[in-house]
This record gives sequence, structure tokens and C-alpha cells, in this order.
Amino acid sequence: MAVRLIVSISAAPGKGSELAQLYKARCMEIAKEPGCQQFEVFQSVVNPDKLTLLERWTDPAALDAHAKVNATRPPLPAE
Repeated sequence: MAVRLIVSISAAPGKGSELAQLYKARCMEIAKEPGCQQFEVFQSVVNPDKLTLLERWTDPAALDAHAKVNATRPPLPAE
């Protein structure tokens, strides 16, 4: 069964656009992971410092594997 995650992200004040750009490379990298069906970030047009991450994984095992890899990545600076 596929797993869908919807994650709300608050950027530091005035840093939403910068954070969205930083996520571009991260999204492209993660999209190549086994079991990743979607990994995209969307920026609010009402409040540019609010972003939403949409993730879809083929199954819980793929999400678990991603979580282990993701724990080794450095955080993005504008979060």
C-alpha cells in the first residue's frame, strides 16, 4: 500500500523563496530513491514563507529506507 505524506514547512521570515530553491536539488535527489513516486515542494502564494512537501512512497518499507538515508543529510539552512 502506498504511503502519502503532506508536510507543512515554515521558512525563516523572508526566506521562503530561498528555501524553495534549496529544496529543488533535494527533491531531484530524493526522487531517484527506490520507491519514491513523488517528492515535491509547493510554495504558498499567500504567505511565501509557508511551503508544503508532498511525498508518496510505494510502501512503508520504501519510506523507512528513505528515513534512514534522510537522517544523514544536513538540514537546509533556511528552515
